[in-house]
Amino acid sequence: MTIAEVFPRPTVKQVVFQIRYPNLFFIEEKIGEYQVRIMEQFPESSLQLRRNLLIADIGEGAKVEDLVGGEESLAVKKIWRFASPDGVSLNVHSDSLDISSTVHKTYNNPAATPRFHDAIEFAVARFLEVVAVPKFLRIGLRYIDECPHPSELSTSSFREWYNSALPVERFAVEEVLECEVVARVRRESECRLTFRERLDTRGEKITYSLDFDGYAEGVPSSEYLRTTDTLHGLVADEFERTIKEPVIKHMRQRPEEDSDA
Repeated sequence: MTIAEVFPRPTVKQVVFQIRYPNLFFIEEKIGEYQVRIMEQFPESSLQLRRNLLIADIGEGAKVEDLVGGEESLAVKKIWRFASPDGVSLNVHSDSLDISSTVHKTYNNPAATPRFHDAIEFAVARFLEVVAVPKFLRIGLRYIDECPHPSELSTSSFREWYNSALPVERFAVEEVLECEVVARVRRESECRLTFRERLDTRGEKITYSLDFDGYAEGVPSSEYLRTTDTLHGLVADEFERTIKEPVIKHMRQRPEEDSDA
């Protein structure tokens, strides 16, 4: 199965892209120039100061710098935050940049906009114009899905909707309070994928979630977009292996339409 359409009701609730690079001591000097370059799409800006809290009985005569991390762990860390009018956020740290969205319904479908691929390209290309990082320590792409389920949830009905990795053969869905599977695997082109699947029936509302986190390490900055495309392909393939036709039907419905979820 290859899904090429853009759904009115996608299961994805958040998608996050991140690049990590060596700690750049000069990043603060470059933020103003970067802000001007991205202002067209990310006009809102703010600065957040974050300090780690350390509570310890170090004893008489001991010094803070003798602790793990020392004074560096207590240093104030700056986060430069930018946002688009529709709620896409872009955070720049001295050692990483991340983009988070709850509004995108497609990564790179040519027939639809906005595309998350375009947001990544816009932000990272302009970052590299300002900060010529030769290699990224890590590139990550994560999709978090809150998925529908049958209104009458049972082991048999759950199997009709999902090709699940949960051990429902051993622990019947009807008896599950909380069940989670986490798998970390190697994939093509030195990529890695962390897969999380979770069913929770303890609250008033039953929740079933899928979490796909693809990443690659030691990537030349010139290859960031190709690598991100590869990571998206890995995530998309795993999602398609997990869902079945009732989920496709649910995603094709308009939010105002009735469903079996």
